[in-house]
Amino acid sequence: MTETMIPILPAKSINDTLDFYRALGFEVTYQQQRPNTYASVRRGGIELHFFVLKDLQPANNWGTCYVTTTDADGLYDAFTAGIRGLLGKVPSRGVPRINPLKDMPFYGVRQFIVVDPAGNYIRIGQPITEQSADASPRSRLERALETGSRLADAKGDFSTAAKVLDGALAADTGAEPALRFRALVLRADIALRLDDPTSAQRFLADAAGLPLTTADKIRLSDDLRRIAELRTTLAGRVPPTASGNAAKEGAQ
Repeated sequence: MTETMIPILPAKSINDTLDFYRALGFEVTYQQQRPNTYASVRRGGIELHFFVLKDLQPANNWGTCYVTTTDADGLYDAFTAGIRGLLGKVPSRGVPRINPLKDMPFYGVRQFIVVDPAGNYIRIGQPITEQSADASPRSRLERALETGSRLADAKGDFSTAAKVLDGALAADTGAEPALRFRALVLRADIALRLDDPTSAQRFLADAAGLPLTTADKIRLSDDLRRIAELRTTLAGRVPPTASGNAAKEGAQ
């Protein structure tokens, strides 16, 4: 006996929702206007259904689901390319948006989040097969990095995330360069989401000034890719489509 569970999520405009998911590579498998507006989409093993809720406020929508995959990087590259083709950029705040791809050891996954035009959170994750022995954060900056990431990416509480990171960055000045680098990249990301490009540039400059080893750069490939994406956003350029190319640009 085989079961399949399909999430049914709210939409404010079914047309906007379908246009968005088409851009991400989904196929519209069903659509009706009467007696109620309803539609469904599918991409590979991902199937989503939508109904219209006219009074829906995307900023206050709690609709969500979780997608497990064996290729989070591939989906991230495909989805960011799709939304870039639709909007001309990859938004990191507001709706719709795509949050950055990153390892989240405290959840045991490598994941990113797609927020659709209705404000539904589609969390997409790949289990991390090998947990590092020091996955649990110890120093104040490590704890702040975990908390800041959760606040920014999972809750969208950028102001609180910024305060947590600012306090830890000021207090833990002796942290190893790789850890401080990760915190500064996240802080730059949050600054940009708070529409503060001046601070974002300052945090990126601080990160670029840290002495990283070759081994550090290999471990920090996600953060280096994110730096490239942030610099692209700040410069108003079209970013590289592949995560590997972006990581190389960030490492330069």
